[in-house]
Amino acid sequence: MTWDNFIYIAIPAVLLWTTGAWAAWKGKTTVAYATTVSGLLVFFAFILLMWVSLERPPLRTMGETRLWYSFFLPLAGLIVFFRWKYKWILSFSTLLSVVFICINLFKPEIHSKTLMPALQSPWFAPHVIVYMFAYAVLGAAMVMALYLLFFKKKAASGEEYEITDNLVYVGLAFMTFGMLFGALWAKEAWGHYWSWDPKETWAAITWFAYLIYVHYRQLPTHRPRLALWILLLAFILLQMCWWGINYLPSAQGSSVHVYN
Repeated sequence: MTWDNFIYIAIPAVLLWTTGAWAAWKGKTTVAYATTVSGLLVFFAFILLMWVSLERPPLRTMGETRLWYSFFLPLAGLIVFFRWKYKWILSFSTLLSVVFICINLFKPEIHSKTLMPALQSPWFAPHVIVYMFAYAVLGAAMVMALYLLFFKKKAASGEEYEITDNLVYVGLAFMTFGMLFGALWAKEAWGHYWSWDPKETWAAITWFAYLIYVHYRQLPTHRPRLALWILLLAFILLQMCWWGINYLPSAQGSSVHVYN
């Protein structure tokens, strides 16, 4: 399996996710579950085949991490739909996934078998996979925040804020595990757990941003809409941590986390 085959996998996966989103809108939950899960299995099959073909986890380049993010977004949407029956969430998660799939189609990365020594640690794959799942769940939380801020016509209910909070709790927990795995990886690869590398600095900033949201929501006098704006800002910081760091002068030639 090569990257040239991606379009032949992406199209049927997206069609299945789109069918699932349409079925959710129509109240056909069984069809929504079946088609969304089928799309996830098709997409994950490509990831596994790429893993076998590359003889390493497809996690090295930005394109490869986008591959995982495109997979985890519909999965996060499916989890939200299964738990809270929000019929629109599969449409939003599918749309976001399509955006990242299109980026990979129009701007493919170089996918070689080469894996530098620092990336051969057993902690590398769990670190990135856990982080990608955290990013996807926090992406679902961002979608909820956008919905409550700009699309919800009536005042948001306590349950809707609870859904957003739960997504942040899960995403922050997985992000924390990802940071711990990354620290163990750094210790093995470079001899220290933390070095305030530009990537690590932005990871800490992002982690604290979501922690601020969690603590602010616990205040008896908190303002719900302000909390949602904090959540959107945290997601922007997350994007900076994930891919924006590659464009910062401070990371060029100095960051051990930029593998272009």
